[in-house]
Formats: sequence, C-alpha cells, structure tokens
Amino acid sequence: MIFAEYLLLSSLVLGVQLFLHQTQRIQFVEVSDTAKIHCSSTENLEGGSSMFWYLRREGEKPTCIKRCLDDQNVSKFACKHETHSSTLEIRNIQKTESGIYYCAFEYSSYLIFGNGTTLIIGDSYTKSSWVMLLVPFPHGSQVTGTANLACVIHGVSSPVHVSWSVSGELQEQGLTRSLKAKDGSLTLINHISVPMDTWTSGKNFTCEVKFNSSGNSVKTSTRYSAAPARECSHYIVPLAAGAGLLLLVVSLSLIWTLCPSTLGFQPRVSAPPASVEPQGGILYAHLDFDSRNRNGRTMQRSARGKHVKA
Repeated sequence: MIFAEYLLLSSLVLGVQLFLHQTQRIQFVEVSDTAKIHCSSTENLEGGSSMFWYLRREGEKPTCIKRCLDDQNVSKFACKHETHSSTLEIRNIQKTESGIYYCAFEYSSYLIFGNGTTLIIGDSYTKSSWVMLLVPFPHGSQVTGTANLACVIHGVSSPVHVSWSVSGELQEQGLTRSLKAKDGSLTLINHISVPMDTWTSGKNFTCEVKFNSSGNSVKTSTRYSAAPARECSHYIVPLAAGAGLLLLVVSLSLIWTLCPSTLGFQPRVSAPPASVEPQGGILYAHLDFDSRNRNGRTMQRSARGKHVKA
C-alpha cells in the first residue's frame, strides 16, 4: 500500500482536494460469484470517465485491470457510477483474483488512489497451514523503546484477514509481508509495533486470522511474562540435566561433522543449536524487519531468536 500513500501525498502537494475512500477493507467472496467493490469520493467523479481499478497480488506489483472509460472485458469487469462513487463488479471470480483492489482517479496526469480493499476468494486454509506468534524476548526491567510483535501464517493458498487486539480492544491493521514457496503456497508475516511499556504491562495480545467467510477464525494470544528468580528455582535441576544432555548431543554432532565416517558417508553441515527454556510455547525473537535503501533495494537482516517447545 506504500505506492498508494505516495501518490496520495503527491496529490496533496499539488493542492488536490479530491480523496477516494474504500469503506470495505476486506471482503470474502465465493468462487464463481460476483464481487462488488465500492469507492466513494469527496468530489464529483465526472461520470467515471477518469476512473481506473488496480489489482495488487501478493508479492507482485499493482496492475491496471480496468479503465472505466473503455468497453473492454465488459463480460468480466463492469463499472457502475454515481456522482460521488464508483463500484467495480467482477463476474465469475476465481481464486487467482485474490488480492488488494484500488480505485484510482486521474487528475492532471496524476493518479489519486483509494485506501484499498482486500478481496479473498474461497478458502485460503490448506492442510499445511499454521499460525505462530513472534514476540520480543524478555529484557528484564526494560520499559522504554518499541516492541515488535509478528503473527506468522504459514502454508495458505491466498491472502487472509489478520486483526490484532490488546485486551479485547482492536488495534490498527499491521503491516503484512509475504513469501511465496515453490509450490505456490504463501507464508504471511503481519507485524505491529507497540510502546515497550504497553507490551510489559501484562495485557493480552491476540492475533486473529480469518481464512474464509464461513469457517471459524484462528486466534493466538500471549502476554509479557517476567517471572521472579525465586519462582524458577524448581527448574534448576531439570534444566541442568537438559543442558547436559543437549551438550552431549551437540558434542556428538560436532564429532560427526568434523570427523567423516570411514564407511563412506559424507558429514552433514550442522546448524547452531537452539536454546530451550520453559517459557510456555512461544517463539521469542529479536525482530529486525527488512529496510530499504535509497535505491529501493531490500537489505536483509539476520533474525536471532530462541524457540521454545510447548
């Protein structure tokens, strides 16, 4: 949605008073049905002659799918206009048409965009789908700065609806990033940033994922927990035993890696062991999200974290 905000900012610089608003932030539609996406305006849309509709699929650039002035693809797309609104109708819609739809109005050779409507067609859930929360690793008494929380949705076939709530109060929508696997499935990472004192206040943070219009949503919740040292004393013995066993396994792995077997097997490259601590089945991670340089290239940052088994 960055491109839309950028062009909207450009229109403000030009002194344009026209704003486009799409009230339906998300819409579920069954396969082969007709989808209707609405766009309202603060000014007269001049009969829709300068209206466009764009589609941005996950991991792709936005493309223009309909110019309301022409009569191409009328059997698939249709524009319905009123003085201050425009509606795009998409007939016989298919799963491949899931994505974010933007209305746009041409003004003095510039395009002014709406805020977008996410269209989810059919069911995004697959047999390999799961949801996990990534939360900041406890830092003792740290109460300043920002805490990043992420909701990871793995193995979906198309976009999903993700919402966050803090102790029952809905929050602003998070920023979603997507990764596409070779088999076409998607892994979505939706993250929010909150003040550190909000995170450490003990409130419940809930990520709710909705895959379709009829099924139940999946909710995953967590809260900040910093247990006093005296409450952890009964963990010392099992932790020491577990640490000794882990050290033995790591040592044997290193011997296997550094000393090839004489039976002809090639040593495998071992990965650094994960630290295991009894923290309630949450994945604690230092979240460094991608940043972009001035040339628009993405700079990757390594993620560091501790995975905790349930």
